[in-house]
Amino acid sequence: MLVCVLTPTLTIACEHHGPDTGAPVVLLHGFPYSPRAFDEVAPALAARGYRVIVPYLRGYGPTRFNSPQTLRSGQQAAMAQDLLDLMDGLGIEQATLCGYDWGGRAACIVAALFPARVRGLVTGDGYLLQDIANSTQPLDPETEHRLWYQYYFHTPRGVEGLTQNRRELCQLLWQLWSPTWSHRDERYPLTAAAFDNPDFIDVVIHSYRHRFGYASGDPALEWMEEALAKQPAISVPTLSLCGADDGVGPASVVDEDAEHFSGFYERRVLAGVGHNIPEEAPQETLKAILDLLQR
Repeated sequence: MLVCVLTPTLTIACEHHGPDTGAPVVLLHGFPYSPRAFDEVAPALAARGYRVIVPYLRGYGPTRFNSPQTLRSGQQAAMAQDLLDLMDGLGIEQATLCGYDWGGRAACIVAALFPARVRGLVTGDGYLLQDIANSTQPLDPETEHRLWYQYYFHTPRGVEGLTQNRRELCQLLWQLWSPTWSHRDERYPLTAAAFDNPDFIDVVIHSYRHRFGYASGDPALEWMEEALAKQPAISVPTLSLCGADDGVGPASVVDEDAEHFSGFYERRVLAGVGHNIPEEAPQETLKAILDLLQR
């Protein structure tokens, strides 16, 4: 069932599964994805009696800004504030969160700054809080070349390229980021329509510029960005799922994120899985969520 939740900034469209009385689970997609990533996870949780919420992030699908004057921000704090506002709008005091990419970042931020709101966290690829102050430091060349799309979006040519070719460009990213996924081409059309949102381009471009310090953020969220600059630890029970074949950043042998978690934490590397973790590995994602819920 699709429901729309009015928040101070957005009218957030989200898919609702299961009974309203169930323990809440919020599933959060990333870029360039949609709630379709959780098509096998959400119904399975609902069948077990959980209340499952799968929102379209800002700039995706039917989600809309309430005012034309609002900055179409894609900064990390905006995504986290949207998640908090959504939980408030639905009357959810505490939820189990599962997300990857942009959605995983929102979940990690809320878990770090508002741990009382989070029962447990399943994060795609570990600690996702951006360290903007150090973002201009070059990485090794092998890592840098995988970020070509981010640098592309820093340019006017990149803006025009995404505007003219949003579906083709995002499909290319799916190919590069999930190179061994056999269902990639049949699943992509189910998500691509979510990119037709009128704010998609602006939100995406701002996201990739802000994280490198090339675009100013929303002044109302500066307090949160200042808190995130301290790289706070995550204390809630956490399971990190990492794709061994992730074309953005393959899982490293050494877990470099473990130091950012101060409570229960476990990392699971998924063989044959790329960047789109819940859609490529729904059973592993479901198991991780249930393992936390049943702790």
